[in-house]
Amino acid sequence: MTKNVQIDFVSDVVCPWCVIGLRELERALARVADVIQPTIHLQPYELNPSIPAEGQAIVDIYKQKFGKTFDQMAAGREGVRARANDVGFKIVVNEQTRIPNTFNAHRLLHWAELKGKQIALKHALFTAHFTEGRNIADHEVLIERATSVGLDSDEARKVLADGLYGEEVKAAEQMWQSSGINSVPAIVINRKHLISGGQTAAVFEATLRKIAAET
Repeated sequence: MTKNVQIDFVSDVVCPWCVIGLRELERALARVADVIQPTIHLQPYELNPSIPAEGQAIVDIYKQKFGKTFDQMAAGREGVRARANDVGFKIVVNEQTRIPNTFNAHRLLHWAELKGKQIALKHALFTAHFTEGRNIADHEVLIERATSVGLDSDEARKVLADGLYGEEVKAAEQMWQSSGINSVPAIVINRKHLISGGQTAAVFEATLRKIAAET
């Protein structure tokens, strides 16, 4: 008999560890299908909410956040790239890479959940940003990604143009931050168990099996 489990996956679309964490979680869920029936909600978090609409160069972000140059961050990037490769995901970063503002992407993801396509859209946005180097703050890119996972392009355009779900996204972000979430990915199970970071599938599996065994 399986146990219903709610999983809130708090993350940003431009967070490489969030890609890794989500893929590892999905691997783990496939392994524990005998004991877990999950409901996954992707929750919004903006790593850089002050980034302008046109985005910001990654070299400038490195300087501002870490006080380091692009070359000085090479070892860290390689570690992330290798972990992503292990879960079948390609990350491409160079000195021309720009990090976009992700608020509109989170609005679209909120709408996609109402349509049952949230996780599919999240993966499509990860690929667009990290692998293809596309600007996922651009409405046309967002609409194209939404269409690629079976969402209606006209509805997606209306969501973006009319500013829909902005209040809901902000409220969710504030709620998670007030709950103590200050880094992502943060995986909250049944609103009481927290797993932080891009853990391995084995870590997720062990935790999920322990929760499933609880009375």
